[in-house]
Amino acid sequence: MRKTKPKKRLLLPDPKFNDTSVTRFVNDLMVGGKKSVAYTIFYDTLDLVEKRVKETELTPLEIWKKALENISPMVEVKSRRVGGATFQVPMEIRPERKVSVSIKNLILFARKRSGKSMADKLSAEIIAAFNEEGGAFKKKEDTHRMAEANRAFAHFRF
Repeated sequence: MRKTKPKKRLLLPDPKFNDTSVTRFVNDLMVGGKKSVAYTIFYDTLDLVEKRVKETELTPLEIWKKALENISPMVEVKSRRVGGATFQVPMEIRPERKVSVSIKNLILFARKRSGKSMADKLSAEIIAAFNEEGGAFKKKEDTHRMAEANRAFAHFRF
């Protein structure tokens, strides 16, 4: 490549939990540059998660991290043209992309949910992902199923 790779930007940890992964999630949750609103939604979500899941000894932040871990895919399919035909080639996902895909799916399926506030919808989706159900978990399962079905084309990896 001619151009140099852009430098990775350092994310500052969030004010409440002092965690950079929370900042990354809030940045994806943010709409129209309203970061304080996104932080409020996220912290309200964790409060709701704490109220709804009382039987576990995990903190709401640990539940959120476990939910993200449950919905992060290991493989994905990418289109590759070989001799006029397009194949869906299964490929492993880099760790950074794995995290970003799981965050994006969690937010996407939370927005699609029915509920009053975004905090309410997001907490419901986090609990569903923690229990290995819900839209985001189903998306991961579908991705894995698609990769498994196209395993014969794995030798086309690039």
